[in-house]
Amino acid sequence: MNTKNNYWMSNSAASPMAASSSSTAAGRTSGKTTSFIPELQSMMFALGDARRPLHETAALVEDIVHTQLINLLHQAAEVALLRGARAISPEDIIFLMRKDKKKLRRLIRYMQFRDYKSRVLKTIEDEDVLDSEKYSSSSSSSSVNKRQRLLQDFMSSIDQTGEFLTLVEEEEVDEVKQERLERIEKMTRNMDSSQYSDFCESRQLSFSKKASKFREWLDCSSLDVKPNAMSMEILSYLAYETVAQVVDLALLVKQDMTPKTGDPFQHAISATFIQYCNSSAEAVSTKKETDSPENTPPSTPSGPLTGHQGKMHSMAQGNGGPNQDGSSKIKQRKRKKSAAACGAEAQSSAIQPAHIREAIRRYSHKIGPLSPFSVRNNRAVKELYL
Repeated sequence: MNTKNNYWMSNSAASPMAASSSSTAAGRTSGKTTSFIPELQSMMFALGDARRPLHETAALVEDIVHTQLINLLHQAAEVALLRGARAISPEDIIFLMRKDKKKLRRLIRYMQFRDYKSRVLKTIEDEDVLDSEKYSSSSSSSSVNKRQRLLQDFMSSIDQTGEFLTLVEEEEVDEVKQERLERIEKMTRNMDSSQYSDFCESRQLSFSKKASKFREWLDCSSLDVKPNAMSMEILSYLAYETVAQVVDLALLVKQDMTPKTGDPFQHAISATFIQYCNSSAEAVSTKKETDSPENTPPSTPSGPLTGHQGKMHSMAQGNGGPNQDGSSKIKQRKRKKSAAACGAEAQSSAIQPAHIREAIRRYSHKIGPLSPFSVRNNRAVKELYL
């Protein structure tokens, strides 16, 4: 039994899901026809990346998330077959996550939120007012709180010390979620109304809103033991959380790779300030461009014009003076250069594929006096959620 995050990793040759010689490779090949790269770019922007994340970085993140979910599906199918079930249920996924209390608590809160959302939507559909009498009956409470009740029933069945039931009742602040919220708040300080509108649209994206595409991406039809609807809901949540975790780690790597001069303690700055500093620098550079003498209009004459001066002024404004075409071409060239410079600056502020690879390498590396003798130290990519 492993000790950190990868708790359930069995040999693929002994797997009951290994009908073919390469089930994971087949799943990844089938996912090539369906791509979440545009959605992932928007998600990465909402999680702290640049306004336009790189296509190569999003493709690498997609490959990582897809591999993680395929492995999770196969391991959950093994658990389902061990207990004699015909479908992957939420209990199988929760069993695989049972050792990581923080991530399990985060999943429980998500399921509670989904129950609350279902209750609100049910109230809107029925056009009734929420009252205590309506939700005091056992039938209504079981229908609207089915996720939370399922979690409690299963965790109480495997709980020997009471530690799992306390996860449901605890209201401890999630430090990871709090740090992400602080990063988002700093990102939005320098946004105008249109930028903030785009940011809000990116924040609303999720895998659960495209359930059919998500199921096709995972190639669930080829599985012998298929996940049910609630399991797909959990998988979509874990997929988004995996993207968020990869972005968190990549921002830390990006901070470490940034050349530092002067302050020897600059490496201790939290990663929440990375995107805020980048956005502040972009806002200052944009303001300097708008305040430059090139972009300010020429001053109009305040006094009355003489006859000859009026003719020359009308010729310059109406038919174009001899120097107007040349100056306009120069301005257009300068604008193109500034636009290219802004594009290069935006690409440099975005998360690079090298940041993702280094983040995965650091996450996979086990630190300790016995790490050279550990078998898990030779694994290329460790499970992010198992």
